Amino acid sequence: MVLTERDKLRYNRQILIPGWGEEGQEKIKNSKVFVAGAGGLGSPVSIYLAVGGVGHIRIVDKDVPELSNLNRQILHTEDDIGRSKAHSAKEKLTKINRDIKIECIKETITEENVLDLVEDSDVILDCMDNFPTRYALNRAAIEKKIPFVHASIWGLEGRATFIVPGETPCLECIFPTGPPKEVFPVLGTTPATMGCIQATETLKYLAGIGRLLKNRLLIYDGENMTFTEVKIRRNPKCPACSKLY
Repeated sequence: MVLTERDKLRYNRQILIPGWGEEGQEKIKNSKVFVAGAGGLGSPVSIYLAVGGVGHIRIVDKDVPELSNLNRQILHTEDDIGRSKAHSAKEKLTKINRDIKIECIKETITEENVLDLVEDSDVILDCMDNFPTRYALNRAAIEKKIPFVHASIWGLEGRATFIVPGETPCLECIFPTGPPKEVFPVLGTTPATMGCIQATETLKYLAGIGRLLKNRLLIYDGENMTFTEVKIRRNPKCPACSKLY
């Protein structure tokens, strides 16, 4: 699909970015992105992918909004409490950008269905709140060789990295074991910050510009307002990705 005159007007300000241009915007229009989760991270991620012009966004989330979600899950309002997050997300995102395809699925992501769910996506975004599902997504990304944009949060802290199977460490190289399950604290602006970073990395990748967070883990400390970068390396014995090397 080529850019329409409406596209050129709507995305004019990002088309002006050096190196982006109409060619980069056309790549974004013809891309399919998979967003795992429509919660704290998934809300800003999907909003900014939608306004950025990603042609096909598939969001999977099995849950329903609760009152305690609303300090951070900005796709949903009090009127959506008890409804499907997937349906709520599709309704809001369609209003934000009616020119793109929004596909929302109410389903639990499991090791059994993850390959079918991610299908032929160009990028997988990890917006989950638990590591078992993150690991399933990571292995699906490795199996299909799809770039995987990870972010996680806790309180006023966040972490993000851009994973390319066969080129960078995978999620299990970085975090061999996940933290114990808990109801963790979170300030709403933390997933907003990290979700915007995920969306930025995705749009850069699709447009083909800039330096990505490959082989680097970005750590955000909102309490002290610092960003720290840690170099990361793959584990040659990683049970998930060592077969690629």
